[in-house]
Amino acid sequence: MRMDFYSLSTVLLVILITCLLAKYTRMMLEKAKLPPGPTPLPIIGTLYKMKLSNVVRSLMELHKTYGDIFTIYEGHRPCVVLCGYKAIKETLIDKAEEFSGRGYYPVFYDFTKGDDLAFSNGEKWKELRHFSQLTLTNFGMGKRSIEERIKEEAEYLIDLLRKTNGSPIDPKHHLHGFVCNVICSVIFGKRFDYQDEEFQNLVHWLQDSFRIMSNPWGLMYNVYPGFMKYIPGPHKQLMKNYTFITDLIRKKMENNIKSLDSNNPRDYIDCFLIKMKKEEKKSVTYYNHNTLVMSSLLLLFGATETVSNTLCYLFLLLMKHPNVAEKVYKEIDNVIGHRSPNYEDRHKMPYTEAFIHEVQRFADVAPMSLPHELTKDTQIRNYTFRKGTVFLPLLTGVHYDKTQFNNPKNFNPNNFLDEDGKFKKNNAVMAFSAGKRICPGLSLALMEIFLFTTTMLQNFTIKPLVSPEDISIDPVGVGLAHIPPNYEFCLLPRSQK
Repeated sequence: MRMDFYSLSTVLLVILITCLLAKYTRMMLEKAKLPPGPTPLPIIGTLYKMKLSNVVRSLMELHKTYGDIFTIYEGHRPCVVLCGYKAIKETLIDKAEEFSGRGYYPVFYDFTKGDDLAFSNGEKWKELRHFSQLTLTNFGMGKRSIEERIKEEAEYLIDLLRKTNGSPIDPKHHLHGFVCNVICSVIFGKRFDYQDEEFQNLVHWLQDSFRIMSNPWGLMYNVYPGFMKYIPGPHKQLMKNYTFITDLIRKKMENNIKSLDSNNPRDYIDCFLIKMKKEEKKSVTYYNHNTLVMSSLLLLFGATETVSNTLCYLFLLLMKHPNVAEKVYKEIDNVIGHRSPNYEDRHKMPYTEAFIHEVQRFADVAPMSLPHELTKDTQIRNYTFRKGTVFLPLLTGVHYDKTQFNNPKNFNPNNFLDEDGKFKKNNAVMAFSAGKRICPGLSLALMEIFLFTTTMLQNFTIKPLVSPEDISIDPVGVGLAHIPPNYEFCLLPRSQK
């Protein structure tokens, strides 16, 4: 019996090694047809080339060695990295339709199963995205526009901040609450009180999820989802957070169903429910309760974290560069004065617009776009890529591209001003990605950033607790997002300058 056991073990080991070698041989044969990159190893791929605490920096180092299109391996799966404005323009923009597919992204897909507007593909994605983008852009519900809702929420937060009476505060939670409340007013038709326990939990779940995704645990889950499901760690909290948020959305949806008036939609949920009714007799429809819940989940994530982190960096950089702050304050005083800011004011405020765009470029809050997947065979440069090939756009490579910006490692709003001091747009700012998969809430996000920035600086002088040279802007998490460091400042009413 012992000999039989050893013989069986030996046969199984030989089979296992043979399978691994065969798989590795196929992988190396496929690699020869792809752009250059580090040699992958069995099982771990090119993970040995990655610093898990800062994968973006590792990819930028590989970019120096292999150029602006190179290949890495997530385990046994190849992924073509696009780094630099030229590479991303040639792909996501010039061949937008071919690059419109969404690659597998486990930290979200394993929960939504692609039943949403961000991680679906084909007609489902096109339909759900079009509906959501139209709703967010036109907001054809109620009597108040999105701009009015943003301005109202800004005033709520300004009133709350006045109560700090110049004491040191950490603005991060306040900024996340402001941005989250704006999208809540769109999805749920109402804002929350900042002290509301349900709302505080929602903000916490969103922040916590992005924190996990932007640390090594999130990276490992994306590379080895099948294995990591059985390993204890912080990544386990992701699915719990999603469940908490979707339970909240379902509760709101059920309340809306009971009181729905098809002639008077109150929010995104109502609009979705009305669309469901219109499509219920169709043989194929993508509008159902689950796609409503999952799409709302992704809207909460997409509309909250990128904008709130941008605002956190914005005020940090304002303190870091007092000469820039002085110019922004002056322009706000000259153009807006004491009245409430309007989004149209940006056309008369070139320096403030340049400052905001430079924050988006320099802070680089979303350094890696979500993976794109080819919808059909496509030729790029001297390579023919097969349908299903996964591409990872590295947006850091665009924002720090020396061919697009002078001294990109320096913070300088003049990157967006012409010789006459007028605002100069630069397509190499891709804070919300590019191509067909660009963030559907882009217009909403830009409006939030401008209106809150001008409202905040119209009311307060921001006083740092340390000298500018001692202010750190290094992120505390790098992955899907650049998580800004914690910091404090004092808010002094403008009359106390």
